[in-house]
Amino acid sequence: MISMKDVSFQYQSGKDEGLENFCLTIAPGECVLLCGRSGCGKTTVTRLINGLVPHFYPGMLQGQVTVGGMEIAQTPMCQIAQEVGSVFQNPRTQFFNVDTDSEIVFGMENLSYPREQMEERLNQISEELKIGNLLGNSIFELSGGEKQKIAFASVYAMNPDVYLMDEPSSNLDTDAIEDFKRTLFLLKEQGKTVVIAEHRLYYLKDLVDRIVYMDEKKIAGIYRPKEFLQLTQKQRAGMGLRTMELDDLAVRKAEPVQKAPVLEIKNLSLFHKSRCVLEGISVSAAPGEVIGVIGHNGAGKSTFLRTLCGLHRQYEGEFWWKGKRVGDKERLKLSYLVMQDVGYQLFAESVEEECMLGIRNPDSALCDSTLRQLELEPYRKRHPNTLSGGQKQRTAVAVSVICKKEILIFDEPTSGLDYDSMIRVSQLISRLAQEGKMIFVVTHDYEFLTAVCSRVLHLDEGKLQSDFLMDSSCEKRLQNFFLPDVRETTGCP
Repeated sequence: MISMKDVSFQYQSGKDEGLENFCLTIAPGECVLLCGRSGCGKTTVTRLINGLVPHFYPGMLQGQVTVGGMEIAQTPMCQIAQEVGSVFQNPRTQFFNVDTDSEIVFGMENLSYPREQMEERLNQISEELKIGNLLGNSIFELSGGEKQKIAFASVYAMNPDVYLMDEPSSNLDTDAIEDFKRTLFLLKEQGKTVVIAEHRLYYLKDLVDRIVYMDEKKIAGIYRPKEFLQLTQKQRAGMGLRTMELDDLAVRKAEPVQKAPVLEIKNLSLFHKSRCVLEGISVSAAPGEVIGVIGHNGAGKSTFLRTLCGLHRQYEGEFWWKGKRVGDKERLKLSYLVMQDVGYQLFAESVEEECMLGIRNPDSALCDSTLRQLELEPYRKRHPNTLSGGQKQRTAVAVSVICKKEILIFDEPTSGLDYDSMIRVSQLISRLAQEGKMIFVVTHDYEFLTAVCSRVLHLDEGKLQSDFLMDSSCEKRLQNFFLPDVRETTGCP
């Protein structure tokens, strides 16, 4: 189905990572995982298969890429798109409509499907993918995970023979990942060929037929699942790979914070277009705490933190800081938010300028040390929009350190990050907590949560379900939320 022979590619800009002497054959109906450190070339492989390279990303291409008998470099994109469907890491980049129904049927409209056939297919997709609750909604009102589901549905609607997915689980909660996993099994049953570039590996261990490990633009190893599972955690970490077994992760005992609370949130209720999203939330927090915020996609986690930092104004309740009630403007001055889609907050012409932008008397030494710690030093003169998703994420994290705010808020900071980058971000957040910063983290990343958080807020069904410290006593509670396999065997809901 897919053949890549002696492929080398260098982007015309010379800035993005390419490939060198890449050879890979994928059989029809095979499911293949591409893994490796950020920048190893995984995304470039997917771009070569779907024709974005060289049709959209020009550069120096050698070798031959064929898909289903089509030589990709010589085939028009419109023809490739009928055979190859792509789900990008950032679903926002592939949307063309403002409502979910129109987005899902957009490809069929372009191929002049009859209206009745499109409606029938939409209903079929809704049932097979379990997304009926998302139909008839505005794209702009969806959470990151819900957008990811719509992006996949729009590709599924076209029924291509080949599916390419770049970090498809990066914005999904645990239940959504399980739904996605069931969908991948469905694709395999249909005989589809699936190629997944991914950092989260645990949910794919029973699914993939082969694992292609890449390092520095080349294939460094090809494994069958049984062989790959025999690698120790230490070996995988040395390869820059995430864990394969979430239940092997131990919940670390966080040291209790000795300082008195300085932030108090009293009886907070949040609204979106007159609809109550969350109600009756009362929380206090002290400097040095790293508070994880968990909950399912659409539970209101991001809205809660946007309200905390003064960006969301539809709420009732009170915020108090050091014994004084504070309004939206005061909270904006106190806090810095690293958004889930960091593309919205990168404005400067280079990474170095981004780290200094809008900061009065910026600390250049702190900027240098932070860029080194996050391994962004080689990219300091690069435009942020030329960086990979993980590099953009780390750039936004770097800005949060340099701006020296009291409250730091991270919305999915490890989305799209490899193991090495996740550990660097964890270490940086721990250092900031030791310096007395108050940190809130929205995350679906169990590996990250167990590594860095000292406390957890669980938001779901419009309420604060629980507020607990991270120690061994909370392990079952966390496993109940993050590990569906454990939930099934223990009979938990």
